[in-house]
Amino acid sequence: MKENLKKYAVEFYKMAYEGNPRKATELYVGAEYIQHNPDVENGIEGFIEYFERMQTEFPNKSIEFVRVISENDLVALHTHQVWPDNDEYVTMDFFRFDNNEKIVEHWDAIQQIPKESANRNKMY
Repeated sequence: MKENLKKYAVEFYKMAYEGNPRKATELYVGAEYIQHNPDVENGIEGFIEYFERMQTEFPNKSIEFVRVISENDLVALHTHQVWPDNDEYVTMDFFRFDNNEKIVEHWDAIQQIPKESANRNKMY
């Protein structure tokens, strides 16, 4: 089960990020979707609206999945995102799955990658 959840979390987020959040929710989300990101409305329609708007406003963004970690019913995604004007972010998204292997809850943390750093290590 654990390996399926990792695969589903990546496929879900990639599909939504690249512009098809409605299909992503149809395939991977359960009957409820609890959202903890304060910029996104709770529920499936709030998720769809947010990602459709991001695709319209920023169609040339990209995402790389750096790490995928799972434990029990939780999957964590560590990503590197590049937005217009080479604006880069590191994100950490956490998804909780139900017993039917469907996503039912989401938390995230987003940090912009600064132009200068006190060390040479990547943030992802």
